[in-house]
Amino acid sequence: MIFITVGTQLPFDRLINYVDEWQSQTEEPVDIVAQVGTSDCKPNNMLVHKTIEPELFEKYITECDLLISHAGMGSILTALRLNKPIIIFPRQASLKEHRNDHQLATSKSFSDVSGIYVAFFKEELFGLLNAKQKLESGVLNESVEYKRLKKNIAEIIG
Repeated sequence: MIFITVGTQLPFDRLINYVDEWQSQTEEPVDIVAQVGTSDCKPNNMLVHKTIEPELFEKYITECDLLISHAGMGSILTALRLNKPIIIFPRQASLKEHRNDHQLATSKSFSDVSGIYVAFFKEELFGLLNAKQKLESGVLNESVEYKRLKKNIAEIIG
């Protein structure tokens, strides 16, 4: 199963429509679930939720074989934490998908991280989707600072 998440603040119809188009063309369709936020798009080839309760979100993200997302840090870190391959497809300010191009910068900075696959254009996205069985997951390596933060939080909680 492929799980798509675009966050809850802004729609990302271009990504949803591209994946819907890919699904309609592929010879090996897969189950796709999408969290589309405020979007009004109506894709034909996937199960769509505007919002998803946390328990169901966790179920989808745990059960998926591939995660596709805007270039949101939460999605990227979750994919690494759960050892899921992720395709990130950044929103572009020039297409009025966001206020600025920080997602392009995020995507470029993660482009060489194991388990994170970046697509900037439809053709790149389709290429990654066509090779989805070969996409490998990454691993979230805990930094010294992160380990210290976890320890401090555990001590505070008691």
